[in-house]
Amino acid sequence: MKRTNASTLEGFILLGFSDQPHLEMVLLLVVSIIYILTLMGNTAIILVSYFSPKLHTPMYFFLSNLSFLDLCFTTSVVPQMLWNFKGPDKTISYTGCVIQLYVSLGLGSTECILLTVMAYDRFSAICRPLHYGVIMHPKLLRQLAALAWISGFVGSTVQTVLVFQLPLCSHHVVDDFTCEEPALIKIACVNTTFLENELSIASVLYVVIPLGLILVSYGCIVRTVLKIKSTEGRRKAFGTCGSHLIVVVLFFGTLTSIYIQPKSKYTQNYSKFLTLFYTVVTPSLNPLIYTLRNKEAKWALQRLLGRDPR
Repeated sequence: MKRTNASTLEGFILLGFSDQPHLEMVLLLVVSIIYILTLMGNTAIILVSYFSPKLHTPMYFFLSNLSFLDLCFTTSVVPQMLWNFKGPDKTISYTGCVIQLYVSLGLGSTECILLTVMAYDRFSAICRPLHYGVIMHPKLLRQLAALAWISGFVGSTVQTVLVFQLPLCSHHVVDDFTCEEPALIKIACVNTTFLENELSIASVLYVVIPLGLILVSYGCIVRTVLKIKSTEGRRKAFGTCGSHLIVVVLFFGTLTSIYIQPKSKYTQNYSKFLTLFYTVVTPSLNPLIYTLRNKEAKWALQRLLGRDPR
């Protein structure tokens, strides 16, 4: 394929499911509804965490960060996706693609680190309960949150710069819904071994290592809980980290499926549905998971809505 710089002027074409217009109309309706629910649910989590004194805890401090992150993440992707579903125009400007890749990569990487920090919070609460208040003091909470956000966007900066330094093929057609790094690498007109290796390193740093640390944390949690003699005590201990564990499984499960899979036509079409789930569905489920499984959150939400929680 011929190399070109035309994409810097004309932008990119995001194919999505352009060969299935009826499916796109269905997705337009479904994604719109889920996006609205995502905005409402995550905004509610932030508000109840801020206004309810009972929720001024380390867990809800990090959950507020997670909800704000999900609001930003879906807003960086979904409006463009809905526009593409709406009609035949599937284009995104060069600048828009750069911003979308930078923001989505930064927020996705931040979420990996943030979920790891939340696992450490649950480890401290269950495995070292007598020292929990001393360990998770307000200054440390702010430092851990800052670490998650800064490290996420540092990695995103490096990856975005490397991707858009590649000479791209003249067709500049991206076979995805969004400006995802693997899809952009595929339309490069040079050997991309170096960038693919860089993507593998980033996957290890932001996916494999955080997931490993989370598993180690939960291994320690399970060992500690099994030492508790009462059934009620075990149930309560597992209940405090059940919501986080469900979110981890959903997030890392889809993330690893997108970035770690063989390349073929079948898996490319399959990965588009995974991208939809990862960018649209998962952020909408987080508030539901945390509120349904936590009595304090349900109580605070009812208070916020002006209902009597008794």
